Amino acid sequence: MKDSFGREINYLRISLTDRCNLRCIYCMPEKGVSKFSHEEILTLEEVYEITKVFVELGVNKIRFTGGEPLIRKGIIDLIYKVSKLDGVKDLAMTTNGILLKEYAKELKKAGLNRVNISLDTLDEEKYSLITRGGKLKNVLEGIEEAKKVGLTPIKINTVLIGGFNDDEIESFIGLTEKEDINIRFIELMPIGEAAGWAKEKFISNDIILEKVKELIPIPREDKSSPAAYYKLPNGKGKVGIINPISCKFCANCNRVRLTSKGSLKLCLHSNREIDIKEALKSGQDMRKLIIDSINQKEESHHLEDGKYISRNMNQIGG
Repeated sequence: MKDSFGREINYLRISLTDRCNLRCIYCMPEKGVSKFSHEEILTLEEVYEITKVFVELGVNKIRFTGGEPLIRKGIIDLIYKVSKLDGVKDLAMTTNGILLKEYAKELKKAGLNRVNISLDTLDEEKYSLITRGGKLKNVLEGIEEAKKVGLTPIKINTVLIGGFNDDEIESFIGLTEKEDINIRFIELMPIGEAAGWAKEKFISNDIILEKVKELIPIPREDKSSPAAYYKLPNGKGKVGIINPISCKFCANCNRVRLTSKGSLKLCLHSNREIDIKEALKSGQDMRKLIIDSINQKEESHHLEDGKYISRNMNQIGG
């Protein structure tokens, strides 16, 4: 399935809920958000039906996100059903890791291949601060359990925030020396809650290569991946650098997003959304709607021009 710019769209990111068991400062207001009602969000049966059409059209890579996907009841059964769809080659999840110790074994058994874990600091006090009360211990135990059951390769997503965790770059990279873990540094994006202060806290990922000069570049195997990868000499894991602000990778974008409310989002940094849920309920030709929508996918984002979206990441899906 190709868009109007000839890009092969084979990757669907599915948000299962806008809710989360953390309140990260760049994702949610301190008092939380106005949660979507049960009637507003897709049922898991609807998620499956929509996913099945996408897979029939050529999507072979699927990622479940949130909010926090592991707080959605019934997720294990959904993963099992999606993993059995003919054509699905890669089934992954992005999670904050808080509940991973409890669910890792079931997730692997259901057919999940791997996990990305959002983790912005290795310091307990700082973790509690940025998540507004989260416990780092739970995440670290979840990572160990994921390794144990084979939800690998594990990728840790770290948003680089000036004055907060830029002093931990070496510590994060150190994890890749003896562990088969990939650390991915992501530039702070001016989305939703973070739009007001992202410029003040933004630092370019260039600082990573300045701080750790021994990193060796690795040839990019997947052109659609937003990360440029490096590794330490003799390191087991890899270090990924994702620069959505200072270095656009739109030309190779292969993904679209399905929000928990059933909207198809063709570009993360666009406010435009297409109502898939209503189309499903009214019996519209889902295949035609998806194909027509893909042909409308934006050529690129315009963050460099200060065009920021208003919704928070928990409402969109990571």
